[in-house]
Formats: sequence, structure tokens, C-alpha cells
Amino acid sequence: MNTVVHVESLRKTYGATVAVEDLSFDVREGEIFGMVGPNGAGKSTTIECVEGLRRPDRGTLQVLGLDPQRESRQLRERTGIQLQQSNLPDRMKVWEALDLYAAFYPHPADWRELLTRLGLEEKRDTAFAHLSGGQKQRLFIALALLPDPQLVFLDELTTGLDPQARHAIWDLVRDVRGRGKTVFLTTHFMEEAERLCDRVAILDHGRIVALDTPAALIHAFGTGERIVFDITGGLPASFAAALPAGATCEIHEGRVTITGRAGNHEDPANGSANCPASLVSAVVALLTAQQIPFRDLRSEQPSLEDVFLSLTGRQLRE
Repeated sequence: MNTVVHVESLRKTYGATVAVEDLSFDVREGEIFGMVGPNGAGKSTTIECVEGLRRPDRGTLQVLGLDPQRESRQLRERTGIQLQQSNLPDRMKVWEALDLYAAFYPHPADWRELLTRLGLEEKRDTAFAHLSGGQKQRLFIALALLPDPQLVFLDELTTGLDPQARHAIWDLVRDVRGRGKTVFLTTHFMEEAERLCDRVAILDHGRIVALDTPAALIHAFGTGERIVFDITGGLPASFAAALPAGATCEIHEGRVTITGRAGNHEDPANGSANCPASLVSAVVALLTAQQIPFRDLRSEQPSLEDVFLSLTGRQLRE
């Protein structure tokens, strides 16, 4: 598979602050590549260096075989960019924005077709100021697609959108990939990265701490299956002691959370060991054997958010 973006030993500082340190990765042709990380992890700096909007202090960058700094004009004709913060004049109509920006490219896509594809046909004569948040994001994606690019950059494309608008944007991104484009996106939403991306790079303090498919990351770093249920009162000490090896048990205001992986356990019904079972069946069998009343029991599978918190911590960051 061809490499569309090649980054090797990237470093970028702002005074004494190191935003990105020794970053290396590749983006493959035809994939949705995601970059996630806490605030200040270096996501936006990295994508802006790749786009050619910032000059790195050190490192090798190649995008579609071009140098983002020395060959920026050629690169603009082959890439589309949706920035984290974008705006247009309040009175500019949707069709006017698309018609104007199309004039910047030698071989632009048909902006009228983009209007239809992105569900903006009915808003073509609407001023930018009167668009909803989701409609503005769709317009910015349309502008990013105007050069008919091989590679599309999307930086925090669904921040501030309601769930309905977010899911609509996700469908649009999948459609972009389905048309043979490569997508490089950054996001704060782990569900977004898990659902959309073929591969995800997790950044922390300017470095990549993990990079793989969402499924592989969850398998490698996930905490395992999580069982949640409510009880009245407490749990006997014998309950936690009888849980499958490696399982943890937390109780907070009557809500019990048990985390672990499926595997062998001792069957409390007959005392036999090494009975393969899911964690939920082990927990239910144990609750039943010890006659512990419970309610609202549910099983939750590990997610990319669990991996993210495991690798980057839970503390708030500016």
C-alpha cells in the first residue's frame, strides 16, 4: 500500500515549550488515519506541520511525495484542509463561498454536486451567519473537497456539534474515503476515532505512545470487560476473593463495577476450577451462589476511551 504522508523525527517548539518531540509515523493511501491526545499533546501542531502551515524545527516531512514547505503550492492543489477554527463573512451565501473558492484551483470539483452530496442544496442562498453548526461544518468540508484532493485534513471537525449532526458528518467522512480519498483527522472524541479510523495514533506530551487499529489498541491496552450492577448494602469479603484472577471490584454509593477479562475461574456451584466463561457469567454465578441481591446488571466492553485514559491518565490539562 502506498504511503501518502511520511513523518520522521518531527520536532517543534514554541520558546521553551516542546510541542512535538521525535514524532514518526506514516499515513497509508485510502485510509482514515486518526490522531488523538489530551489538550496540549501536539495534535494540531503536528497536522499543521504536515499541512505546511507551520515550519518544523527538525525532521523529515513528505506529503504525496512533496515537501510541505518548499512545494506548498503544488501540495495545495492536491490536498483539502478543514481547519480547527474557520470562518466566513456573515453575509456570504453558501453558493458564493463555493463559487469563489472553486476559482482558486485549476481543476476544481463541481461545487454544485458537492452541495447535493453534503445536503446543502436547500441552503445554497443562505448567508453563512444563518447556518447551524452542523451546516457550517458541512460547508467547510465542501470547501476542503473543492480541489478534488487526494488527501483531506480534518482538524476537530465535530467539536461543538450535537449527536445527530456528528453522526451525519461521520457518514460524510466515510463517503469521502469511499471515493478513494485519504483522510487525516484529529479529534477529541474517542468514539469518533473508534468508529471512523482505520488506524489511530495516540499522542501524549508530543510523542506517540501507541499506534494501531482501534481493535488492536483495545485488545492490547484495554482493561477488559466491565460489569456494572446495583446492590443494597455492601458485599461480603468472600465475593471479591472469589472473582476470576485479575478482576478488580469497586463500590461507590451502591454501584458495583467489576473489571477484568474473560478466562478461567472457579465455578461456585460445584467448586470445579478452570471453567472457561465470560466475566459476566462468572459474576452472575457468584452473586447467585452467595445469594447477593442485585439489580440493573449490564456488561460493557472495553473501548478506545479506556485505552486513551490508561495511556494518558485522567488529570485535567490546559
